[in-house]
Amino acid sequence: MATTADNVTSPLPREMQQHTYSIMYEVEGKHWWFIGRRRIIASFVERICKELRAEGRSRPRILDIGCGTGGNLEMLAEFGEAEGVDVSIDALDFCRARGVNTVKQGAAESLPYEDGSFDLVTGLDVVEHLDDDVAGLREMSRVLRPGGRALIFVPAFMFLWGVQDDVSNHRRRYTLSTLRKSIEQAGLRIERASYANLTFFAPILAGRLLMRLTGLRPASENNINVSALNGVLGRLFSAESWWLRRMSFPFGVSAICVARRIDDRGPQADSPPGVADR
Repeated sequence: MATTADNVTSPLPREMQQHTYSIMYEVEGKHWWFIGRRRIIASFVERICKELRAEGRSRPRILDIGCGTGGNLEMLAEFGEAEGVDVSIDALDFCRARGVNTVKQGAAESLPYEDGSFDLVTGLDVVEHLDDDVAGLREMSRVLRPGGRALIFVPAFMFLWGVQDDVSNHRRRYTLSTLRKSIEQAGLRIERASYANLTFFAPILAGRLLMRLTGLRPASENNINVSALNGVLGRLFSAESWWLRRMSFPFGVSAICVARRIDDRGPQADSPPGVADR
């Protein structure tokens, strides 16, 4: 696999490697990483939907792009009318097995929805899968209503590249600077950006360095886990949601960003100040 400092340059499939979907389906309800990430995302979604309701959108329509096996869709449905789209038929089959049926097949770069259909669009560990991330982000903007929000969650820092990036067919990991550049090129205005998963940054870095040195390559890093610790580790990771409501992290394993589709009827500069540059 050829790489540069910022990207994988070899051609890759759009989907994750097929075996990863069954692993995700089995673990995303109980693995500490999925539990903690979902709690952090839910905290951001709750705040966004509160703002949307204040703007008169009582039951926001939400689209989860790259919905995978549906674990996040179940959470998003608590806040609005949630739908999902994924390029993988296998992923959608797992969604339906979970009882999540508001899903359809489609690529992030050519979404099967009309312009201005949604109040909130999420891309949760999705944009890094795209050859042209700006094209995918432009599609997010297209299907958003004016003033709608996009919530983006991506892996951070190329030096953290590991087996999970390989089996997920990631093209890149981001810094806040590179993520901000792609989002702004897509015509979205950033309201908030921070790193996340600072808590486990050091052990994840150490683990991935060890795997590089030893050549250890599990089928998925999700299999490297002590199930008895899922509750404790999940609560530790989830606790970041409290801090992220109050501050931004200077580094982390992931990055999270809230952006707004600019209302074509109004000026770009009249939004409340965010903390995108903190």
